[in-house]
Amino acid sequence: MALLAHPARSFRRYYKLFIPILIGWIAGFLLLAHTVAWIFEIAPDAAMALFAGLICGTIPKLIKKSYDANPMQGWSPFIVSMIVIFTFLGFLQTTAINSVTPSIGWYVFCGVLWGLSLVIPGLSSSSIAIFLGLYQPMAAGIAGLDMAVILPMLCGLLITVLLSARLINNLLEKQYAFISKIVLGIIIASTLLIIPTAFSNIFSALFSVLCFGSGFILARKMDNMKGLGEGEKE
Repeated sequence: MALLAHPARSFRRYYKLFIPILIGWIAGFLLLAHTVAWIFEIAPDAAMALFAGLICGTIPKLIKKSYDANPMQGWSPFIVSMIVIFTFLGFLQTTAINSVTPSIGWYVFCGVLWGLSLVIPGLSSSSIAIFLGLYQPMAAGIAGLDMAVILPMLCGLLITVLLSARLINNLLEKQYAFISKIVLGIIIASTLLIIPTAFSNIFSALFSVLCFGSGFILARKMDNMKGLGEGEKE
């Protein structure tokens, strides 16, 4: 975040950390894009359940960090943000969802979502992109190295990071508990809307439950490993 907020001042200090992260992010995203597109094609319900599990698995750690930052911070920001996002996305689902056709503008929007996820710890853009029906064509475009998908996304991502990194960094330093509860509301509202509720048969339902549980456990284990690493540094 320091590098994103103050690139000129922070690059010399953090470039050894930033470059491997950037390489890993690009390599992982490109390598996994084929797999993600394939899973969504053959088993969309299971894929959505897996993503929901991965996202939900991060929530306990986010709640703990928010509480540790300020135990006195109330939950009204969480409730308000959850209601706003749930209402807005619900409105899209009932009115405008059929008009969301993948295009350059929507891929820029996906880039904006990814940019916000990059600068706001814990925020996941995947659930919103999945809900809008943009995740599958986006993953397919990245897997196929389609510049009509990748370039608009990169533009949206870079613009969002450049415009918001410094502001978000300052807000997190001064009001982490408040901001984190807003993020929790966004995460929970958007994730609830992608959890599959209709299945073709009992086996599909059981497999989706298994995928959700696997994603949840994997996310929890990764958080625990991260916590152990932070403890060793301290």
